[in-house]
Amino acid sequence: MSIQRKAAHIKLLLFDVDGVLTDGKILLHADGTESKRFDIKDGTAIVWAQQRAGLSIGFLSARSSAASAQRAAQLGVSLIHQGVPSKLDAYVEILRQQSIADADVAYMGDDVLDLPVLLRAGLSAAPADAAEEVRTRVDWVSAFNGGDGAARDLIELVLRAQGKWDRLMEEYTAAHEAAAGRRADRGGA
Repeated sequence: MSIQRKAAHIKLLLFDVDGVLTDGKILLHADGTESKRFDIKDGTAIVWAQQRAGLSIGFLSARSSAASAQRAAQLGVSLIHQGVPSKLDAYVEILRQQSIADADVAYMGDDVLDLPVLLRAGLSAAPADAAEEVRTRVDWVSAFNGGDGAARDLIELVLRAQGKWDRLMEEYTAAHEAAAGRRADRGGA
């Protein structure tokens, strides 16, 4: 089945965090806290996919991180599983809770710990800088690295395959062009 056909059926996009939504690097502070860098473009696409396109988004991570939980909250992502000993067991539980099948899920992972889920998901994806063992086994590899737009790239792929991306862009730009026109009518104020 083609990537476009697989993407057209997706209802849930699941993302590994470290190495997918981030560049995989963790800055550990002396007090034990950590910092991570997230891409704003990924965040915009996540919000739009949920709020404007009706897709579900989730994070699935073997590590627990306050930064990841905070980022999920900022983006309105309530489906977050962290610190899971088995990503596959957590994935199966997510399918049960959401009442969906493998074919309904796109999963993006970057390392060998993601392979059990990647091999089951309806659409498996990886960032450009994923481990070779992952890149050679997934359906689709982004042109972008983890933490540098890979999640956005997958979301756009899915929304385009579902015929939603162009409509979202038209609605967004039309609203802002109308607002700009109202400002111009008031003398640019």
